[in-house]
Amino acid sequence: MSTTGGIIRASGEGSARWFYGGGLHTWKASADETGGVLFAFEDSLDRGKVTPLHRHPDEDETLYVLAGAIVVVVGDDRRELGPGGFSFAPRGVAHAVAVIGETARVLTVHTPGGTGETFYIDASEPAIATNTDGPIDFARVGQIAQATGATEILGPPPFDPSGTAPQDPTRSTA
Repeated sequence: MSTTGGIIRASGEGSARWFYGGGLHTWKASADETGGVLFAFEDSLDRGKVTPLHRHPDEDETLYVLAGAIVVVVGDDRRELGPGGFSFAPRGVAHAVAVIGETARVLTVHTPGGTGETFYIDASEPAIATNTDGPIDFARVGQIAQATGATEILGPPPFDPSGTAPQDPTRSTA
């Protein structure tokens, strides 16, 4: 692992990738750059973006809302967050996110850096533009989650279609 002795990146700097689950990632720090301590990316998202209920067995996930509005579920807690909002999902704890504002920008940090970064790299491709509407392929995201073991998909998003109300997690949406 090669640490640089420090990392400084301005707004817009970093490797840009379209995530197959939706959104544009701007990589701020890789596991390699931080000696495996963490990896971090800014996620630019549009209204309606949701994640399935999932957990990371080997990494903690921290979210910090830079702009816009999201709903976050961590364990049994559900909160709407705007700029300055923060969530922490320890490894092994189920969580999900829905964008309820027109757009949102979220700083995502995984600790330690490692398999989660591998998942996100494999489940994305280099962005050729700075808009958030890159390729979407949820089946591929699921396959990569299973192959890397970095993310365990537990079920559908625990939100109604607008992202504002929790669904009954015992009710199937299939």
